Amino acid sequence: MKQASTRVIAICSDAIGETAEAVALATLRQFELTNTEIKRIMNVRHEDEITRLMEEVSSRGGMVIYTIVQPELREAIKEESIRLNVRTVDIMGPMMQAVIDTFNDTPKRLPGLLHRLDEDYFRRIEAVEFAVNNDDGKDVGAVLKADIILLGVSRVSKTPLSIFLAHKGKKVVNYPVVPELTPPAQLREVYSGKIYGLTIDAQQLVKIRSERLKALGLPVDVHYASLERVQEELKYAQSLYDSLGCPVIDVTDKAIEETAGLIMQHF
Repeated sequence: MKQASTRVIAICSDAIGETAEAVALATLRQFELTNTEIKRIMNVRHEDEITRLMEEVSSRGGMVIYTIVQPELREAIKEESIRLNVRTVDIMGPMMQAVIDTFNDTPKRLPGLLHRLDEDYFRRIEAVEFAVNNDDGKDVGAVLKADIILLGVSRVSKTPLSIFLAHKGKKVVNYPVVPELTPPAQLREVYSGKIYGLTIDAQQLVKIRSERLKALGLPVDVHYASLERVQEELKYAQSLYDSLGCPVIDVTDKAIEETAGLIMQHF
């Protein structure tokens, strides 16, 4: 059971709440909050669900972020927020009203349209499967089938970046760059605009590798996590990127979403 001191940020949605949670997570990165839980409440359909949620949030000194399209449920949240003095943030409401006012149109008010099982949905599922099956250079032949090819040394977030881009519907292959490993010849057969080289500050990479070894219960004073080895790998990677003529993205201190945004903008 959570301690009473744990505050809550409740994500309330009549669909799955992914949009509101993404906004909440992006915002919370700007703060150093402790004892704070993000709780997602999905598929809300009745006012009594909102009443229970708001009372819990009130008792825990939290706030509610919501994406609700049904007018009666939106009104219930507003009423409860006033009654219980709970701060709420409406993610979709202002945007919907702006579209209504600007284009004189009426919203469908159907929950979950963003995640309906359409062609885009199945394309994303296929892309995720592709990324998982071709993680870390498992199949070099997949390079020729990919929309995006990520190159980088160990621990520059190639895998999570691949999965994030896959959720955007892009088929991604990521391939490890190691001085002792000859890069696949297929890289020379594809358009260089599909290839993205990832680099990072050497000192930060040393820290990341050391933390990873520590988490695995392994010694941290090994060649893999030494500054000399890291600098050697990064220098080799840069020479490979130069030879391929591909864009290079420095991921130092960047969130996965930020790096993905740069790639999608270029793509």
